[in-house]
Amino acid sequence: MTTTTGRAKPMSHDEWAAEVRRLAAERDALILAHNYQRPEIQDVAHHVGDSLALSRIAAESGASTIVFAGVYFMAETAKILAPDRTVLIPEPRAGCSLSDSINADQLRAWKSEHPGAVVVSYVNTSAEVKAETDICCTSANAVDIVAAIDPDQEVLFLPDQFLGAHVQRATGRENMHIWMGECHVHAGISPQDLRAKVMEEPDAELYIHPECGCTTAALWMAGTGDLPAERTHVFSTGAMLEAARTTTSRTVLVATETGILHQLRGANPKVRWTAVNPKAECVYMKMTTPEILLRCLRDGVSEVVVDPEIAARARRSVEAMISVGTPSMVGE
Repeated sequence: MTTTTGRAKPMSHDEWAAEVRRLAAERDALILAHNYQRPEIQDVAHHVGDSLALSRIAAESGASTIVFAGVYFMAETAKILAPDRTVLIPEPRAGCSLSDSINADQLRAWKSEHPGAVVVSYVNTSAEVKAETDICCTSANAVDIVAAIDPDQEVLFLPDQFLGAHVQRATGRENMHIWMGECHVHAGISPQDLRAKVMEEPDAELYIHPECGCTTAALWMAGTGDLPAERTHVFSTGAMLEAARTTTSRTVLVATETGILHQLRGANPKVRWTAVNPKAECVYMKMTTPEILLRCLRDGVSEVVVDPEIAARARRSVEAMISVGTPSMVGE
């Protein structure tokens, strides 16, 4: 740990953590960290989880300031659900390739091609895109959200093509159009990675995030018997953590961003948690360093601002999802 606070001597990890918590208390700040953040950021946060669960915690909290250690659209969502709070993101340059795959102008143009279609947007989108959306979804509830829409209505699903394919396969819906966006990290977890790991660990259980490029292959392999269907699971990050607490498997292969392994190992240290692709690391998620988090709390930077009119429209699409979902359905 090389963080300093104006002193010549570098701070130890324990000193840094104590200073972060001291500054948070001084600022009346709640620190939220996404599951994919660096382990030291997760450990010092007041809450760790997926982006929507953390945003709901922000809305329900009495803290005057929310510090969201994640990527920018996540901090925006917290501001949308907690408009009366000051929301800070430690590293404002932390973007998201999936969120960036569609903007509001592109969505408006797509909607004009399909008048009357219901727009379903994954929460991994900008505030402007959410404002053009009828109802949001997460990876945990996307199937249920789409299944609840009138079967005669067209659906525009965005922006993740792999999650969209999973939803279309699960619902059997033919009048569903899918935006061809992707998370570059999840797309990089390939069927080849999956096959290689399964051959190395034939008795392992398998947790797969539906954003992954290997999801379709995994379900096909489970259907043909190449993977044991009872040990192959498509899970949101929240569902992974729930399952982790009760699994009796000795080894679990995990197909998502590697940051989740820290939480999984904490939830069940008896299990050997192994990444399907150890290189599946989001550079944006790792941009929040201990030094940057400390600066955020010390200097009050950087504040997230969302235009009130856009925020109000975006809030309706998020609240529409929450109104039809159950707590167990919510999660990336």
